[in-house]
Amino acid sequence: MTVSLKVNGAQRSVPAAADTPLLYVLRNDLALNGAKFGCGLAQCGACTVLLDGKAVRSCVTEIGSIGEAEITTIEGLGTVDKPHPLQQAFIDEQAAQCGYCINGMIMTAKDLLNRNPRPTAAEVREALAQNLCRCGTHGRIIRAVLRAAENTGKT
Repeated sequence: MTVSLKVNGAQRSVPAAADTPLLYVLRNDLALNGAKFGCGLAQCGACTVLLDGKAVRSCVTEIGSIGEAEITTIEGLGTVDKPHPLQQAFIDEQAAQCGYCINGMIMTAKDLLNRNPRPTAAEVREALAQNLCRCGTHGRIIRAVLRAAENTGKT
C-alpha cells in the first residue's frame, strides 16, 4: 500500500504497510537520518520526532496511525547555514559528545519550549528525563535548552 505523509512541510508518499514504524519510513524511504534507532522500545528517545508539535517516539509510532498529522524531524527545524535557535544553543553549549541522543534531546526540548517558553532548569530536567545520554552531557544539554529559551523566548 502507499501511505501519504506530511513531513517537514512537504507531502510525501511511500510504499509501506500501515504497521510500519515511522522511524523506518523516515530513515529508509525518505533518507531523513536525524532520528536514530536506539532501543526500538520507546525507552531511550533517540528516535524522537514531532507529530503536530508533540514529541513522539518514531520507533513505535505506526505510520497508519498518523493520519493528517504534520511530522517534523530534526532536518525540518533548521539548516547547516541557518540552524534553529535551539540547534544553535546546543552548538554554543557544546552539548553533544557522540551526538547519538542529540536529535531526541532537541526534539523533546522543542516540544517543551512550544508548551512552556520559559522553563526552569527543573522543568527542563523533567521534560528530558526519559531521553537517555550515555556520554553524560546532561548538564550542557540543560544549559542549551535554557539558553534557547532565554535568547528567543518561544523557539
